[in-house]
Amino acid sequence: MRSLLCAAGAAGILWAVAAVPAAADEPDGFTISDPRITESSGLAASRVHPGIYWTHNDSNDGPYLYAVDGKSGRTVARITLRGIGSPRDVEAISIGPDGSLYVGDIGDNLGGSWGHVWIYRLPEPKQLRDATVTATQFDVKYADGPRDAEALMVHPKTGRVYIASKKQGGGGALYEGPRRLTTSGTNTFRKVAPIDLWVTDGAFSPDGTRLVMRSYFGARIYRWQDGRPKDLGSVGVPVQQQGESVTFTPDGRTLMYGSEGHESDVKPVGLADDQLPDSVKDDPGNGDDPNNPGTTGSSGKELDAGFIKGAMVLAVGTALVVALRRLLRRR
Repeated sequence: MRSLLCAAGAAGILWAVAAVPAAADEPDGFTISDPRITESSGLAASRVHPGIYWTHNDSNDGPYLYAVDGKSGRTVARITLRGIGSPRDVEAISIGPDGSLYVGDIGDNLGGSWGHVWIYRLPEPKQLRDATVTATQFDVKYADGPRDAEALMVHPKTGRVYIASKKQGGGGALYEGPRRLTTSGTNTFRKVAPIDLWVTDGAFSPDGTRLVMRSYFGARIYRWQDGRPKDLGSVGVPVQQQGESVTFTPDGRTLMYGSEGHESDVKPVGLADDQLPDSVKDDPGNGDDPNNPGTTGSSGKELDAGFIKGAMVLAVGTALVVALRRLLRRR
């Protein structure tokens, strides 16, 4: 009987623990399984196809983009860009407010020796299948001379394009393009802020209030304020073979980090507190609503309703065990 009571108590504890929900939903990572993708250098979460991530090879591949399923890691479409020259060193990809994909052929491994680089723009395909899509090509140069860069970001509200150079000759920097890109001449990008990182990629949050910059082994997140970045500090980065890419998930709660190599991994890192975009922090659904005591925010000040229920179950189970023990002792 005593063992039966112990089992009953254990069952009550397990029941209570089972009733406590896991942490806020965070997407799983995935492994890019396509053998054609060996140097994944850019990453962008699709706005049209939930769970799909766009990527591309660094160099020596061709004018190709790959749509990868974030659950299985399989390529579901390869897009061939038409109407452009031969890509030289494609390093980044981003999505603008017009729904277009922006591809940055901006790398310069010769230490910044090319007089100009290119940006390609194409509409994100409505259907996920292999296709050839006509792209627009823009010539780009920097006001202060050639730079080696691997990060291109399009602001999701203004549509303005930004490029971050790698840390060289006095440090990395963020460059701002013209209000609208043009095909009638060269688009000059001008330095607007220093970036003290060996930047390999960057991304704006979906609401445009946060900017993340990553390097091979670290990352920093910034508040986007009046068209300039305000440093909020470092943000977690997973251990990877060669950290190359980063993007926000469509809900803005998580960063997805990519790497180069065969069967490279894309890994999630959740955001909290000031790292979270403003639209997420202001969303009652994220658990920070002070008028809803049944939710748990990133601060953990309020108890989750499931946790409270689990605790009640545990209390009732414990009381039942104690009562049974007392009853047996009387006998």
